[in-house]
Amino acid sequence: MHAHDVHATLKQWWLNNARELPWRFGHTSPWGVLVSEVMSQQTQMSRVVPYWQMWMQQWPDPQSLSQATAAEILTAWGKLGYPRRALRLQECARVITQDYHGILPTTYDELVALPGIGDYTASAVLSFAFGVRIAVVDTNIRRVLSRVFLAQESLGGSATKQERQLASNVLPHDINQVQHAACANHTEQSHHTAKSYRTEQTSNTTQANHAYQSEQPEQTQRTQSSDHIAPWNKPSAIWNQAVMELGATVCTAKAPQCEQCPLQKYCAFYAAGLPGLGQQRTRPRQKFKGTDRQVRGIVLDALRKLPQGSVLTRLQVEQLWENQTQLSECIASLDNDGLIEILPQGDISFPSAQ
Repeated sequence: MHAHDVHATLKQWWLNNARELPWRFGHTSPWGVLVSEVMSQQTQMSRVVPYWQMWMQQWPDPQSLSQATAAEILTAWGKLGYPRRALRLQECARVITQDYHGILPTTYDELVALPGIGDYTASAVLSFAFGVRIAVVDTNIRRVLSRVFLAQESLGGSATKQERQLASNVLPHDINQVQHAACANHTEQSHHTAKSYRTEQTSNTTQANHAYQSEQPEQTQRTQSSDHIAPWNKPSAIWNQAVMELGATVCTAKAPQCEQCPLQKYCAFYAAGLPGLGQQRTRPRQKFKGTDRQVRGIVLDALRKLPQGSVLTRLQVEQLWENQTQLSECIASLDNDGLIEILPQGDISFPSAQ
């Protein structure tokens, strides 16, 4: 198998089949890309789109989000789930506003130091928004690469050293790196890539922060062929996005659509007869009905439906869930997480302070 053939095939598939999402192809700022990645954690992208659009209309940059109230943020987060992400995103916005003058930092170390930003999100922002050549490793990417190149299922859990090394090894080189191959050793991958290309990042940052403001024809955005390639159109960025997209839409965990897969003829897993398909799921399916997650969601949803500044009385709270012991424990956990305030007499509200 030649990696170049796999790269070329998947790139063409991406150009023809990538879903139109409002944060792709330079339609938003690097901040918008970061927001989309935070919202998409453990949440389907199709559910994220309307929330992301409303969020970006209300808070288009870190400065505006940093000034919002917790009640406004938690209401806008809606039913995306895991609402602590919303408050962490505001903490992130405040650090960016205070320490970086409202401009998203452009190195891996700076990004992972932000509140709520881990390895995956930092790598995704560097690749998708700034065009940095860095391996992005999520569940979908791990599954596709393990199947295509190793003929096995991904074991799930945290990414293994082997999976990270594979992602780095198959990552295509970008044009400027190929041109300078005689002058530098480009075999080192992983997160140090972000540091190695600070000059490139500075240029990419300027372009990424401003390119989305100018309307370009869609086909031009997807197939730019000039020497100055947009960050999202660099080979490594296309590869990261395309592999992720393939895993989300075609090479799915339990029912891969092998007959529609552009990589079928290259796939070692398919050639081996799909050994162990579905036996090693990336994450066990968690029940939801009756769990604390459900109860917490019901409480927050009741608060969102109230007029701004209103409170949920103790009587109203008690009517939300039959098991009063479980309800009380969930109310206490929401208070401990900073998602609600418990008022005198047992009433509750969203946090009043910013």
